[in-house]
Amino acid sequence: MSHQITELAEGVHTFLSVREDAWHRLGTTVHEDINALDAMKIANLTDWDVRKLPLFAESDLDGKRIDIDAKYATVFTNPVTKRVQQLGVVGSHYTPVQNETHADLLDALVDESGAKIETLGNLRGGRETFITMKMPETMQLGGVDAVETYVVALNSHDGTSAFRFMVTPIRVVCANTLAAALGAAKSTFSIRHTRNSGARIAEAREALGLTFKYVEAFELEAQRMIEQTITDAQFAEITKSIFGDPEKAPARSKLNIEGHIDAVTALWNESATLQNVKGTAWAGYNTITEYADHFVGVRTKRDVADRRAERAVLAKPVQRLKTKAFAAFSA
Repeated sequence: MSHQITELAEGVHTFLSVREDAWHRLGTTVHEDINALDAMKIANLTDWDVRKLPLFAESDLDGKRIDIDAKYATVFTNPVTKRVQQLGVVGSHYTPVQNETHADLLDALVDESGAKIETLGNLRGGRETFITMKMPETMQLGGVDAVETYVVALNSHDGTSAFRFMVTPIRVVCANTLAAALGAAKSTFSIRHTRNSGARIAEAREALGLTFKYVEAFELEAQRMIEQTITDAQFAEITKSIFGDPEKAPARSKLNIEGHIDAVTALWNESATLQNVKGTAWAGYNTITEYADHFVGVRTKRDVADRRAERAVLAKPVQRLKTKAFAAFSA
């Protein structure tokens, strides 16, 4: 399935959005504010009972069971079909974080900040649950560019990553997902899937005040960038610092770097989404994020637009590129 939204049974998808049409018209759209746990119930993400089962092999000689030490399969009970389905293979220290616990953490954020559920769902056959929440205030940068801030929480059931959440400001005009890292603010928080994960979740609740520090710091830095003008020549030099100087690059890398630079230069000159802030450091930064989210090539047999949307939130190389761009244009 190209969108990778989990389908629990024919026509039953684990996705919910608030007020906007559901992604690809899959899942459910609600038209009023809703807490995370209620949203999960509607999206069929509760009562999964994610758990570990021992792994074993069957001998090819006598058919006897061979136990696999310190390895377990993670499974869940499909709430629609009631069948047990595999999720991944984990070690002995791995402790599942249930979707309901995921919701508890995000509802704690609603209580403290006034953030609201925006989207919620599950990807990759049950393996990755996500929730996005919108912070209550929209930033106005220079009175011309609106930026909304979201919290994205991700919980892996297959042992591939920790439970984590991140704060990501997103430009309203083209919905770019931004992941700039500010040294003075904490934009991510991870909780390992261990026996002590419950205590770490409590710690994360206490740390939510850092979210506001991040948003405030981002707004101040972004405002400074929107007030800072840069020339075409300055943009070209900053771009080289991000992608590399093709004249100094090895022959095998030169064409690739030139391709990146030519593409972002065209966006810098022509992008309709940047006209209100054209000629500023903020426009330069958003040129790179627009390129990263919408134009960098993707290798996929799935729908390209779906893969780009997923990559904007989950792919570390894309996040690193945006972080590097933020540092370069705010220097």
